[in-house]
Amino acid sequence: MSLGYHELYHIIDPMISPEHPPETITIAAHPQMTEALQIASKIDDYLNQMSVKSRHGSLYDEDLRAYVNSGSTDMLIALGGDGTMLRAGHLCAPARVPILGINLGGLGFLIEVTRDKWPAAIDRVLAGNFWIETRMMLTAEHFHGESLMGSWNVLNECVIGRGEMVRPVHLCAEIDNQRITTYVADGLIVATPTGSTAYALAAGGPILPPELRNILLVPIAPHLSIDRAIVMHEGSEVRITVRTDHQASLSIDGHDPVELQDGDCVRARASQHEVHFVRLGEADYFYRNITSRMNENPSAGDQA
Repeated sequence: MSLGYHELYHIIDPMISPEHPPETITIAAHPQMTEALQIASKIDDYLNQMSVKSRHGSLYDEDLRAYVNSGSTDMLIALGGDGTMLRAGHLCAPARVPILGINLGGLGFLIEVTRDKWPAAIDRVLAGNFWIETRMMLTAEHFHGESLMGSWNVLNECVIGRGEMVRPVHLCAEIDNQRITTYVADGLIVATPTGSTAYALAAGGPILPPELRNILLVPIAPHLSIDRAIVMHEGSEVRITVRTDHQASLSIDGHDPVELQDGDCVRARASQHEVHFVRLGEADYFYRNITSRMNENPSAGDQA
């Protein structure tokens, strides 16, 4: 018997399902958004009135994070923008906790619930009227010689590039131990399908729907180098070796950059972890939403 789109995702993620809505919910707010903290408190009260066990606080509160990591919650509600969703994804993926986002930011590529629609969204989730979307992550590792300097789970992208000095870096790229080329560029983006609509899109990369499991390699301002994105399959590993006599850096999902030295390398491959988003709209929402957001980009202001 063939499975429909929704049924497939329910099997992939058994944490919660329409047949078993969440009984315990954590509400995590962007710590620098007063409105987010206020709405988190309101949601907490709303859930208590409906006899749903809940707790709320800042996304960076250590007690709240330990609670999520312990697997004690069925779902996390993230209040903020896309950056908050990325941070929530890093927190929730290892514990396989699904995330419902409420947009208090700008574009909201990753979020479908607006600030004034949260009561209706929660009612639908508690009534079992939702589905789970699974998104792949990457594992990125930074090596200095043979020493592992750091390892991260990545939802959007890792960026290997120049530092503050406006000079290109030389980046030797290998895929599955096969040398591809040495880029002379401002940097290279290694992105997931989720990240294909972020920095990779601004750098000229293709838009990939979130259900794909591919890895993107996109150069940033290449000079006399390959200027096309490369799409790799899920099982590939990309290795970027830095050749430079000046500043270079690694940035993971917009976090503060990590300094790279000449000869350092960054390896990226599919992670064992995945991020699970609670969705309320139709399964074909992606292209409809991305078109509307690109046509009404608040970052562009009111200029025609």
